[in-house]
Amino acid sequence: MGLGILLIEDEEILAKNIKRYFERRGYEVLIAGTAADGFRVFNQSELDLVLLDLNLPDLHGLKVLEEIRRRDPRVKIVCVTGHGSVQTAVDAMKGGAYDYVVKPVILSELKILVDKALGQERLESALSYFNARDADGSGLDKLIGDSPPMKRLRERIRALVEAERGLVEGEPPAVLICGETGTGKELVARALHFEGPRKAAPFIEINCAAMPMQLLETELFGHERGAFTDAKDRKIGLVEAAHGGTLFLDEIGDIEQAVQLKLLKLLEDRTVRRVGGVRDRTVDVRFISATNRPLEELVRAGKFRSDLYYRLRVVTIDVPPLRSRHGDAELLAQHFLALHARRYGRPAARFSQRALDRIRDHNWPGNVRELRNVIEQALLTAGGDVIDEAHLGVASAELLEPVAVPPLVPGDVGSVVPAGDPAGATLVDMERTLIGRALARTQGNVTRAAKLLGISRDTLRYRIEKHGIG
Repeated sequence: MGLGILLIEDEEILAKNIKRYFERRGYEVLIAGTAADGFRVFNQSELDLVLLDLNLPDLHGLKVLEEIRRRDPRVKIVCVTGHGSVQTAVDAMKGGAYDYVVKPVILSELKILVDKALGQERLESALSYFNARDADGSGLDKLIGDSPPMKRLRERIRALVEAERGLVEGEPPAVLICGETGTGKELVARALHFEGPRKAAPFIEINCAAMPMQLLETELFGHERGAFTDAKDRKIGLVEAAHGGTLFLDEIGDIEQAVQLKLLKLLEDRTVRRVGGVRDRTVDVRFISATNRPLEELVRAGKFRSDLYYRLRVVTIDVPPLRSRHGDAELLAQHFLALHARRYGRPAARFSQRALDRIRDHNWPGNVRELRNVIEQALLTAGGDVIDEAHLGVASAELLEPVAVPPLVPGDVGSVVPAGDPAGATLVDMERTLIGRALARTQGNVTRAAKLLGISRDTLRYRIEKHGIG
């Protein structure tokens, strides 16, 4: 069955011609000669669009337009009339009409208009679906965990959301979410958006580390036609697309200085200028950014603008690593097992006690993301319904136990604190010493050394580079 059109038209010959033309092109067309018949058919049928004559024998078309919009505000209405006054067109558009055509009607042009209206309706439905799906997969209830750190995190988010609801004027403050890789920073950003007053507006996310800087700039700010070689058309950037909603900038610590400067201007002026453009456009956007990198150290090293850093961190939220959330690893593991068991049709899958003990004792350097992937792999590896310790495939907990680390021989790894009174050493010296000893203990394995130190692999690599440890 084709798309449904209701034609409310009192000219019988014209109505039959329109019906015949559209039905030959795959549409289903219902005809009503009066407003009363139109209302009756509208209530009894599943319709995608209404073609409405504004000059009906029993009721003026603008009144019909108003009533149809009241009954279904989403349906597209194209008005048709033999009186092409500007005021009638303006009134129809103000009343919610999608567009307006004047008799005599050219059927091919009317079809183009109908196709365009129905295409927009499908697009709006798709956007509504995806926004509803995103909202369903977001919120405070998705931040799973009963540990004190997670309870504090949820309370902090609730407090921010309530403050935003009480905002009298201006935009809500920028939020910087900090945490190791895999801790769930995106879920925190989504909870801030979908629990707050902007939840019906767009939530636009971009990973700043996932694309080259030249592409990142045009993705964020858009470009005008001819701005560069391949700019054949105008492109609206993600900042403009997020108008009224939230822009989430993940991995903000990876952007280069040129883009940092444009972001600073955006945060200060709330205006955006497309690449190659000359006009600034005002935007109403809530900014949330996230990073697993030590931004303060990047600022001190001159790699991140201090003024942008302070603009981004009006409010800071720290997401705790999984190793500090006592009891949450087992809870999350059960959640992920149930999730993957539904996906793979394994409803009877369960953990053995040894598997739960290993999940509890493991350090989870990759945090929640690592845990989720391990559980999926374990489910696929296990031949039966019981997932045992061996199916998890995680390293032994021996790396987590205290070990006696002998002093390093000078010259083994970079420069270390000279032997003697440690009270005379600086914090930088002590940090360099700890990193050097951890690397010596693990024969230079950065991943294992990071586990020993209780930090992420990326953080350790950054500090190795900073201290010149080779």
